[in-house]
Amino acid sequence: MKTRQITNAMTIDVEDYFQVSAFAPYIARSDWSTRECRVERNINAILEMLDKHDTKATFFTLGWIAERYPLLVRLIVDQGHELASHGHGHERASEQTEAVFFSDIHLAKLILEDISGSAVNGYRAPSFSIGKTNLWAYDCLARAGYRYSSSIYPIAHDHYGMPDSPRFSYPVRPGLLEIPITTLRMLNRNLPSSGGGYFRLLPYSVSRWMLNRVNANDGESGIFYFHPWEIDIEQPRVDGINRKTRFRHYVNIKHMQGRLNRLLADFKWGRMDQIFLDQAKPQANVA
Repeated sequence: MKTRQITNAMTIDVEDYFQVSAFAPYIARSDWSTRECRVERNINAILEMLDKHDTKATFFTLGWIAERYPLLVRLIVDQGHELASHGHGHERASEQTEAVFFSDIHLAKLILEDISGSAVNGYRAPSFSIGKTNLWAYDCLARAGYRYSSSIYPIAHDHYGMPDSPRFSYPVRPGLLEIPITTLRMLNRNLPSSGGGYFRLLPYSVSRWMLNRVNANDGESGIFYFHPWEIDIEQPRVDGINRKTRFRHYVNIKHMQGRLNRLLADFKWGRMDQIFLDQAKPQANVA
């Protein structure tokens, strides 16, 4: 049964399989241009799926991708979706200096806006890499002209996470919101309930139940995210990766597109900017 009372945000992190942070020890950045790029066909499949369900979404897009596939960027915007920034080179914010980070996010915004002819208001850090040690990133985002970030996942995780941060949108700088990835609060902890590997790992019924709980009990819009490579069952397999990385990347990829179709049918979805930018609610502040 579709939940119509609350509109949730459907988001896609536009990057290719070889750009995943967990593959960084195995695939050199200098080798990216030699790899088969599959993002175009995957985004086209996603656009068809969204159109089938009459859904608009937000595409957090790498500047690196936009430079190589400008027609794809224009297609996203022409079909009524929001274009947002995922930075330029998919480098973790936590591994950059303040100056390098600003250059990255500023360049990405300029590239995306120049190609699309539309304003870019949103940013998502690769691997949710804004946390307690680099909150200066918000100063950079505000200075670069962004209006919101969706860069914190308030869970405990070995690669990212800020479990004690607010679970829902809050101002972090004047004119700048942080809109965290959605979690379900149970047993005094935040449970991941918003996409990615967790969505592929858990039975679909569990993911649906968790998002329903957030909508019904918290009265809040959920933020769901996934990557184009997660629907690509024919993507090249990366050799030499460790067992944990292999499991996390490939688990249940063959079921992903079917689950996404069910999710799109069971809930009401929209763009980040249209859900949050006109509904900013003060909750907390981050120093």
